[in-house]
Amino acid sequence: MRRLSALLLLASILMVTFSLVTSAQAGDPTGSRIPGDTLHGQKVAIDMGWMLIMGSIVWFMQLGFAFLGAGVLRSKNQVNYWTKSYIDFSIGVVVFMMVGFALMFGGSKLYPGLEQGNQVIGWSGFLLAGDAYDVSTLAFFFWQAVFAATSVTIVAGMVAERLKFTAYMAYTVLVNMVMYPIYGHWVWGGGWLATLPFGVGVRDFAGSGVVHALGGFTGLAAALLLGPRIGKYDGDGKPRVFPGHNIPYAVAGTFILFFGWFAFNGGSTLAATDLRTSVIMVNTYLAGGAGATAMALLTYAKYRRADTLLICNGALGGLVAVTASCAYIAPWAAVVIGLVAGPIVWAGNWLVEWKFKIDDPVGAFGVHGVCGAFGLIAVGIFADGTYGGVEGLILGKTGQIVAQLIDAGVVISFSFAMGLLIFAAIKYTIGLRVGMEEELSGLDIGEHGYSAYPEYVIAQAQPEEVLKNDEED
Repeated sequence: MRRLSALLLLASILMVTFSLVTSAQAGDPTGSRIPGDTLHGQKVAIDMGWMLIMGSIVWFMQLGFAFLGAGVLRSKNQVNYWTKSYIDFSIGVVVFMMVGFALMFGGSKLYPGLEQGNQVIGWSGFLLAGDAYDVSTLAFFFWQAVFAATSVTIVAGMVAERLKFTAYMAYTVLVNMVMYPIYGHWVWGGGWLATLPFGVGVRDFAGSGVVHALGGFTGLAAALLLGPRIGKYDGDGKPRVFPGHNIPYAVAGTFILFFGWFAFNGGSTLAATDLRTSVIMVNTYLAGGAGATAMALLTYAKYRRADTLLICNGALGGLVAVTASCAYIAPWAAVVIGLVAGPIVWAGNWLVEWKFKIDDPVGAFGVHGVCGAFGLIAVGIFADGTYGGVEGLILGKTGQIVAQLIDAGVVISFSFAMGLLIFAAIKYTIGLRVGMEEELSGLDIGEHGYSAYPEYVIAQAQPEEVLKNDEED
């Protein structure tokens, strides 16, 4: 960690120097160049306010992720999980400001200070200095920073109950600095995927791929390298269930996330004056509702009871799946997407847990990884041509589905490969996993020195007892 801190300090100094040398004039940090007494100036002010308010709601989704994950994890790991949920966006916004934002949007020319870059990578806007020190650029940065935080926090649940806190901080730095911005540039920063000669190029309206699939497949790589939690699989390789300590937490977290998704998708117009927002929000609601409904019916058919946690995951799967297409489809298509998303959440998590023996404690891979990839493909199937010129298979157009399939293949391979690289580098430097005794007693005491429930002591099995039970199995 000392070497990593030194490298980050050096990078900061270099970026400051670069910004001071290359930026002869600043942007518009007061908004004085925007004529407030004109219709254009009023529109700019309204749209900036829209981005800032919607971005604040998206930031609040971090609490939803924290509640959801904490609810399905055990009581002995609560302090650790809540701390990771807090530190990732805290570190992330600083690193994204320093480096990631420039790599992601440099060359896009979307806002002042983002002129330099090509179809592979951007290189302007470092530290929000120079021309990027502008009211409109900073509003856009705020919006994008909360999205970056969402992608990073997906991994927290997939590696829960065994990943070192220092390893998680290192991962947060590397993903916000390099991995998320590079792929994001290809899709949202005017990169090569956005300009593919199929359809209108890749379209991922609010991030089924950029945010969710990237987080899901990165987490899959991390969970693979970490290995399952102690005692997760018996001697026959059958997974054991570790009951969550607070189901109301998980349901409350899902409520918060569902609410935040209206801003996540609706705010991605970047303009309160874009009337398509009503279609986007309705499609978001329908897909989430359909996903939950599908899972309720499936669990009742299989178990003769409705499984609350699976219903929550079904809702989230529907929301993830419609995130890429919500602006381009009719309401009926949103329902279809949600109904498909519910079952594939279940299938994806079953495949990972039972066949690949990868331990994902919160079931995030089925929700974010599988449904994120499906969401990209859904654009090429259901887009009806009424927004942005995006036309799918329902109109007899094949170009868009080609672009979307290419994007799905890229995000899966890029995220998984980079996830393996990043977590392998951490594993062989500062280490990934806590020791056996610490894992069995809980990460709260070992990593933080106190418990979330100090007055409620739960007897934990000692290492010898767990190993003995595994041998007996």
